[in-house]
Amino acid sequence: MTYEEIVDKVRDDYENADARAIYEHVAIQFNVEGEGAGIFYIEVSNRKVSVEPYDYYDKDALVIITSEALLAISDGTMTKEEALEQGFIKLYGNMDKLKLMRKIVLKKNSL
Repeated sequence: MTYEEIVDKVRDDYENADARAIYEHVAIQFNVEGEGAGIFYIEVSNRKVSVEPYDYYDKDALVIITSEALLAISDGTMTKEEALEQGFIKLYGNMDKLKLMRKIVLKKNSL
């Protein structure tokens, strides 16, 4: 999968996400390693979610993840917890802001 396809997949997963439970600004950058490597971010602002294929200068947290783990989480064959335990994900920054991302309700079982 290419970088563009990965970003499109994540954007599609979050396109109609419900972020009404998040009342503060959150910006999480994802650095994808492996096939389709690249950088994108997920931002919650005004209780709406956006996904953009850019570096976020003033991010709250950074998630480094392999493309394989990202896609496995997205298609439901691996949980985030399993990926973290197996070393496919590394987390840096404000853990409270990362935890807020759990409040986003996706339109399907995705990232």
